[in-house]
Amino acid sequence: MHHRTVEELMTRDVVRARRDTPFKELVRLLAENDVTAVPVVDELDRPMGVVSEADLLRKSADQADPSGRTPVPNLEAWERAKAEGSRAEELMSAPAVCARPEWSVVEAARLMESQHVKRLPVVDEADRLLGIVSRGDLLRIFLRRDEAIREEITGDVLRRTMGLDPRDVTVEVSDGRVTLGGIVEYRSLIPVIEQLCRRVDGVVSVAGHIDWRTDDARSPSGDN
Repeated sequence: MHHRTVEELMTRDVVRARRDTPFKELVRLLAENDVTAVPVVDELDRPMGVVSEADLLRKSADQADPSGRTPVPNLEAWERAKAEGSRAEELMSAPAVCARPEWSVVEAARLMESQHVKRLPVVDEADRLLGIVSRGDLLRIFLRRDEAIREEITGDVLRRTMGLDPRDVTVEVSDGRVTLGGIVEYRSLIPVIEQLCRRVDGVVSVAGHIDWRTDDARSPSGDN
C-alpha cells in the first residue's frame, strides 16, 4: 500500500520571514499571500518559530477599548512580551514544531494534535526549510475517489498483502466508507483485513460483514 507522505502534501513555495522582519511587514506578508501564518527562519533558512495571525492580534487585544465595553485582558508575562514586540523574533511562537518530508499523514497529524498547532514547517536533515504542511493539506487524502480506494483495497490489501482472491471478498466504497462482504477461510483473518483497510488513505470507516469457513478463534476446549 502507498501512503501519502508529508512531502507529497506540503506547500513547497513557502512565504517566510526573517527574525528582524517588522510587525507591519509581517501583516503585509499574511495579507498579500493569503496565509494565516509564516515560519521565521535564521540566516541558514532553519525555522526558529512561526508567526500567526493570533500572535499578531495580541497587539490589538492589549490596547484599551475606546468604547469601554471590554476590559484590557490580564495577559501573562510571555503574552505581554509578545503584545509589546515589534519584530518577528519577539512575536513568534517558538521553538518551531517541525515535520520531516518522509513522515506519514498519521505522524504529522499526531504531532499537530499533541503540540496544539495548525501547521508544521517541513525540514531536511540539516533542519533547512523545505515546505509547510497544514491541517487542510493532511485532510486532502479524504478527497480520494471512491473507485481509487476500492482498487487499492482489492489489489493491494486483499490480493498482494493477504494473498486472497478478491472475488471472495466484496468491497463497496461510498464517500470513503468501506463495506466488506463475502467469505474467507479463517475467522482470524477478518480483523486483519479490516485493520489494513482502515490504513488506506482516504478511508473514513470500515464495516465488515465477512463470513468464515473455519473458526480458528476457538480454543481447543471449544470455548470462545
